[in-house]
Amino acid sequence: MWLPFTAQAASSVLIWPIDPVLEADQQASALWLENRGTEAANLQIRVFAWNQTGFDDQYQNQRDVIGSPPVAHIEPGQKQLVRLTRTREVPPGQELAYRIIIDEIPAAQAPGQDGQGKTAAAIRFQMRYSVPLFAYGAGLWSKPDPSRERDPQTAGAPALTWRTVSEGQKRFVEIRNQGPVHARLTDVVAQEGAQYRPLGEGLLGYVLPGASMRWPIPEPVAQVSVLQGRINGAEALQPLAPAH
Repeated sequence: MWLPFTAQAASSVLIWPIDPVLEADQQASALWLENRGTEAANLQIRVFAWNQTGFDDQYQNQRDVIGSPPVAHIEPGQKQLVRLTRTREVPPGQELAYRIIIDEIPAAQAPGQDGQGKTAAAIRFQMRYSVPLFAYGAGLWSKPDPSRERDPQTAGAPALTWRTVSEGQKRFVEIRNQGPVHARLTDVVAQEGAQYRPLGEGLLGYVLPGASMRWPIPEPVAQVSVLQGRINGAEALQPLAPAH
């Protein structure tokens, strides 16, 4: 029997903060989930270790940071606090990266009737939200906190270099981070002469400490002379240093 399908979005979840951190002196941090949709939201919350190898993001199961509750039922217009608790200390002077993965669990729905009296099965999309989490060891921090009086000059900063590489017929900009903290790259543009070409709209991606990531060079750029972008939310574009 032929079943026409209708697609429905179950809920709209607002998440804040979008960049939670665990400071060296914090055992826990808060993440809020708010259901802005018209139906109840059932969410599964998991925290994965986040590394970058082979120019790709890798996620592994871990028990160093626990999200509680692991499952949340949120009615429309209601909020849920998720407590992110660390179970071990981060080594001094280090940043560890995690990804909080929030999956919507669609509620079962019985088939309905379409306008012609035929049975219609509804496809309910399962939404997935991914939020970065960074945890710090003693002596290192990167995110300003109005409740803490500390010299901005003591903040950890990424140390980025870039180069162009070719694989087969494809050309890439490769960015390496040799600093102690991550780099969040937005509005990155490649310059060739007087021409500027964006590598991506808005958020390009992250480069974790000690890692390298690659992004395709947009056509028709032949030779990148300058690379610049916003690093960790900076107001102005900053030039990235070419690798030697």
